[in-house]
Amino acid sequence: MLKRLFDLCLALFASLILLVPVLLVAICVRLTSPGPVLYWSDRVGRRNTIFKMPKFRSMRIDTPAVATHLLNNPDQYLTPIGSFLRKSSLDELPQLWSILTGEMSFVGPRPALFNQDDLIELRTEKQVHTILPGLTGWAQVNGRDELPIPVKVELDAYYLAHQSLWLDLRILCMTFFKVLRRDGVTH
Repeated sequence: MLKRLFDLCLALFASLILLVPVLLVAICVRLTSPGPVLYWSDRVGRRNTIFKMPKFRSMRIDTPAVATHLLNNPDQYLTPIGSFLRKSSLDELPQLWSILTGEMSFVGPRPALFNQDDLIELRTEKQVHTILPGLTGWAQVNGRDELPIPVKVELDAYYLAHQSLWLDLRILCMTFFKVLRRDGVTH
């Protein structure tokens, strides 16, 4: 209950503070590539339920719906500002909506794509599927895109076993500095 209250208050505050940057990013996405501003991705949430997670669209509209690391040449699918959006994590800002609606939390395991069967299976085995996915998480601040799936799941399981407001605050601070340095972003 405390975590949900924290998420709601922080999401409302962040939404107000980030309103102008969100509008500017939306305009830039619209002006630099055809298609919608937002991409609604089918993601796996708590208890393996599927939900629609919004992101600013950083890939062309003809991009296959698979994890970026599974594409032969992911850079060929990026929009003109897609690389910047991903490296700066600005593409993640619309997920404040998912936090407000209770489908996500600020901190938790990153939501898997609906077709990442190996990740979903390992998370289910480790009971990680019982918690809300997050905008950031322990695996995110410990390697992000660079980590193999079994390592991500072990880090997610560590978070599950050690959840606390203190750990969440630590992860949020670490995320802030990693985003500033663009650590762990491969594309």
